[in-house]
Amino acid sequence: MRFFLALSLLAFELLSGCSVARAPDPAPLDGRLTPAPAPKSVLRDMGYAVQVGAFASIDNAARFERSLNQRGIDAFYFLDAGLYKVRFGNHASYAAARAQAEQLQAQGLIGDFFIVSPQDYASAQIRRSGRGDLRGELVRTAEQFIGVPYRWGGASAEDGFDCSGLTLVCYRLNGLDLPRVSASQFDAGRPVDPGRLQEGDLVFFATRGGRQVSHVGLYIGGGRFIHAPRSGQSVRVEHLSNSYYQRTFVGARSYL
Repeated sequence: MRFFLALSLLAFELLSGCSVARAPDPAPLDGRLTPAPAPKSVLRDMGYAVQVGAFASIDNAARFERSLNQRGIDAFYFLDAGLYKVRFGNHASYAAARAQAEQLQAQGLIGDFFIVSPQDYASAQIRRSGRGDLRGELVRTAEQFIGVPYRWGGASAEDGFDCSGLTLVCYRLNGLDLPRVSASQFDAGRPVDPGRLQEGDLVFFATRGGRQVSHVGLYIGGGRFIHAPRSGQSVRVEHLSNSYYQRTFVGARSYL
């Protein structure tokens, strides 16, 4: 009976030029779908990094960061579970990261340390599993700093580092090596039309006049962005519709 029914359906398709709807192919037996590939970033992935410190005081973390940067070590501090920690280095191997840490430890510049592996970052985990949202992770990282009176220990505010330190931390903590200062961040990304902004994109401003980039924030959706206004002021949310930011807006960039 099934054989004659199949022949009848085939004859109907051939004569009418129509196809009979069929059930979709069944899902894999384990119930999982094939993971979608994670977006490829225009930024280099973070390698092995060294993490040190657990400061209760933001000023102590900033001073420690500054002392490392003054020695040519590309360090940044961040907030984690109520404590401020410092990371530095971007090495191709575990051995190279450990060698740098042990050298600084022997000099008395750092104490106990922890090596962060490339696979520890959200970008690598999402790429490996095909699950997760890196843009959402960038926003969640930025939101952790809202209300924090950020004090950058590294570059001068004249280089736009007061604000770009926040965006740098958000990207590097998630595994993408964003440059340090706002002008370099602007040059590193893909141009984005303001009407097509997505979470995690960066928005840039010329706050000192002209068209030279001097300020940056991380877009979080709904016409809003998170930024550090200037050293000593609290990280907060602003609206792109604000007349000041409309007037000073230079452009937006995406890295994903």
